[in-house]
Amino acid sequence: MKKALVSDWYYVNGGAEKVIHSINAIWNDFDHFALIDFLNDEDRKFILNGKKAKTSFIQKLPTVKKNHRKFLQLFPIAIEQFDLSDYDLIISSSSAVAKGIKVEKKQLHICYCHSPMRYAWDLREQYLKDAGLSKGLKGLYAKSVLDKIQKWDLSNSENVDYFIANSKHIAQRIKKTYDKDSVVIYPPVDVDFFTLEEEKEEYYLTASRLVPYKKTQLIIEAFNEMPHLKLIVAGEGPELEKLQKIAKSNIEFVGFVENKKLRTLMQKAKAFVFAAEEDFGIIPVEAQACGTPVIALKKGGTLETVIENQTGIFFEEQSSKKIKEAVIEFGTKKFDPKIIRQHALIFSKERFEKEIKEFVERKFKEHQQSMKER
Repeated sequence: MKKALVSDWYYVNGGAEKVIHSINAIWNDFDHFALIDFLNDEDRKFILNGKKAKTSFIQKLPTVKKNHRKFLQLFPIAIEQFDLSDYDLIISSSSAVAKGIKVEKKQLHICYCHSPMRYAWDLREQYLKDAGLSKGLKGLYAKSVLDKIQKWDLSNSENVDYFIANSKHIAQRIKKTYDKDSVVIYPPVDVDFFTLEEEKEEYYLTASRLVPYKKTQLIIEAFNEMPHLKLIVAGEGPELEKLQKIAKSNIEFVGFVENKKLRTLMQKAKAFVFAAEEDFGIIPVEAQACGTPVIALKKGGTLETVIENQTGIFFEEQSSKKIKEAVIEFGTKKFDPKIIRQHALIFSKERFEKEIKEFVERKFKEHQQSMKER
């Protein structure tokens, strides 16, 4: 069985890359494909077993390393130019265009879907607004690009034999967007690395890439109104400078932190605060694996990973007012770190790798049998 693994891109070590790491832990003989590959040596060793992905022409475009998303209109052309005709099994890990690769009927294509393409579908207006492309000629052009990508994305969903969704939330969106059923296999969380710490300190933690949809600004605004409470913000991104300017003295920015430092911050935090509407959201589960309760938005993947009043509490909407109210409410409750940790164990890497292996091997066997019968 000759196997190809196709990802949208490789430039950071995030949640999607942890999925790739675990898939490579099951089968170590994949050939890898992606629009771009700018991983450093350490991340490449972890994610791709030291291999380098075969990349598209996007890799060589000027300034692509700084901002690859500005070449969005070229992504469909680039992904379709990969020749995968020699492969028996193709697994795509996709939140954008990876699932749009060209396939033949003799090949089995399974897509692990982190999300239907957000900027083409449910977050379209937010992306246009954040990019300053809601009005004018540039706005009209951007909307026409997204219209074309939306049509392309819908038609290319037919190239997928089986969808695996990373949460029930995403399974519903796959059904709504593509009218396709999917099986849910939660992504892997390294619960062996993120270990229990029962003694907590007097600070709250949030950690993410500092981009608009993570809504870190709302968390900062909430803690600005609670100067007696300390908030630590871990992460880098285009919003960093703006957030530092609005933050009061009770808020500390620590920038990008490597995994061991992040683990320590999570272990000692009184609570982890999370305001994004995520498809799954690995980092709140990592916090729970440390025995740390989560204060999270009551939408998206956290509804499946946080148990209200047992492993954390929710707030109803993305607003600084609701976050503040939730933090105040949290202060009136008690949580057992051991119970929180026990809940997180159901999202382990071992569970993910077992479920993926069984699903892929079963479907490949069925596919081979159907090819013989034709």
